[in-house]
Amino acid sequence: MDDHRIRRRVLFGTGAMIAAAAAAFGAAPAQADEFESSAVEPDVDSTAEWGARPPGGTNPVINRSPAKLIVHHTVSANTSDFSRARAHAHAKWVQDLHMDGNGWRDTGYNFIVSRGGWITEGTTGSLAALLGGQRFIQGIHTSGQNTTALGISNEGSYHDGAVPPAAQWESLVAVCAYACEQYGIPSSEIYGHMDFNSTLCPGIFHDRLPQLRDDVEVARYK
Repeated sequence: MDDHRIRRRVLFGTGAMIAAAAAAFGAAPAQADEFESSAVEPDVDSTAEWGARPPGGTNPVINRSPAKLIVHHTVSANTSDFSRARAHAHAKWVQDLHMDGNGWRDTGYNFIVSRGGWITEGTTGSLAALLGGQRFIQGIHTSGQNTTALGISNEGSYHDGAVPPAAQWESLVAVCAYACEQYGIPSSEIYGHMDFNSTLCPGIFHDRLPQLRDDVEVARYK
């Protein structure tokens, strides 16, 4: 079955090993904040994997960590097709819209989470930068914030009454938690597009930001 949207990294934080050793010898365990966060790496399909077009220019590299994450929605159809193929087709649709419709150099979002829970790289180079944890690629997603924030969008239109599927929420939490871990971003620094610009984006995801921050914190330290 082709379902590996989230995978646990093989390496454990040193805190987990210390806790295990302490338990074995009867010592009192250390406090949770003394441990490294638990590392859960989501499975992300790169631009090469979903067949992206080459950027229409150079995607700027920001040689530092982003200070925050900004959540978006793509305002596409709320499809019931949760397949990986659909996620790839949607990624192409977003890139075409941004490059051909908006005249941008590439997909504006660094990452996109499909309704089926598949995560695709958006702005080319974002995945390698995330895995390295020392730099990020400047996207085109939030006016005034693109040099300080990573943009993560969700397939679909999430206005009043719309609810993200469970798989999408799970993968959004996973990619946000991993980005926070890699870049040292506090879970409190997760925002919605409307926090910075006059827009309805990301719809009901904005109402759920407190839950997202809480779920990301749990995912990082469970």
